[in-house]
Amino acid sequence: MQATAGENVMRKTGVYRNDLFLEHQPGVGHPESPERLRVIYEALDKENVAEHFLFPSFDPVSQDILRLNHSARLVDQVSATQGQKYASLDADTHISARSYEAACLAAGALVDGVARVDQGELNNAFCLVRPPGHHAEQDRAMGFCLFNNVALAAHWAIQELGMQRILIFDWDLHHGNGTQNSFYDTDKVFYISSHQYPFYPGTGFFVETGDKVGAGYTVNIPLSGGEGDMEYARIVNELVLPVARTYKPELILISCGFDIYDGDPLGGMQVTPAGFAWMTRQMLSVAEEVCNGKLLVTLEGGYNLTAMRDGSLAVLAELCQENKEKLAWNYPMYLSDEQAAQFATSSVACPALDHAIQIATMSGWV
Repeated sequence: MQATAGENVMRKTGVYRNDLFLEHQPGVGHPESPERLRVIYEALDKENVAEHFLFPSFDPVSQDILRLNHSARLVDQVSATQGQKYASLDADTHISARSYEAACLAAGALVDGVARVDQGELNNAFCLVRPPGHHAEQDRAMGFCLFNNVALAAHWAIQELGMQRILIFDWDLHHGNGTQNSFYDTDKVFYISSHQYPFYPGTGFFVETGDKVGAGYTVNIPLSGGEGDMEYARIVNELVLPVARTYKPELILISCGFDIYDGDPLGGMQVTPAGFAWMTRQMLSVAEEVCNGKLLVTLEGGYNLTAMRDGSLAVLAELCQENKEKLAWNYPMYLSDEQAAQFATSSVACPALDHAIQIATMSGWV
């Protein structure tokens, strides 16, 4: 396992990319198109950008790893589509000849990233992969997702690395039903989701807080729509960070959806690149506090191509830390000192957050 493009020890943010992810073709006009990644890859290929990151080599996961989170029936169903020009798994989830390969490699990126971050080979990582994963259930592909990448990475970390506490923060526009259900009855994963509600897939209300030994280890923030940088700053400042400091995870995983961007065609949020930068900066800071900086970000949704490019660069600029001033040579800094000061003290009204904080407080997390 050896990362490429970096002898310089300062470059320890891993970026997971592969052209196979562009071969997943859901069909003409489908919002989850290869262009979502292509615009990010093109930005990374520009002068003075790629040189600041490591680009590890990585392998697809085996079916044994897929079965850590998924039924043999689902694995067989998706595997059987290999070579088919087009297949439909549900009304939204369509696949092509190499979709199964791409999905296995996407999960492999996260597993490899977790391993390298845990070993200290990488400080942190961003998995720029598709298909996305957080809607995929144990026995069902849905919502553009074939296998649940972030859930598979968490299961693998628990089984292979012996981790007992993993925090997943999902800021995608849509609730990550599959991820929530994967860990609903365990205390080994704490799941926090901020999402537009009511919206697809219809889950993620306040009362969904976990079951059995997992009771209290799920927190949902069902937002009404229209929330922007200041509201999301409060979500991180007042809920996610306190939970992380109390739970003390050994690893933090972020399901990063850029569909909360102001102008996404499927959403109604108003987050800008500065907001993504702030959330990343704060999550990186708390990771340094509680788990030696072990943080991995994975791409979920986002259907505005400008958001995909600028949001990804904003996240990467924060992850690479000491190199972000150099990265800004080609792209503007996305978070000014003035904006950071405003976000740090945000007190904008957000009733859904206030209620979620009350629930987390009753469980002793805040």
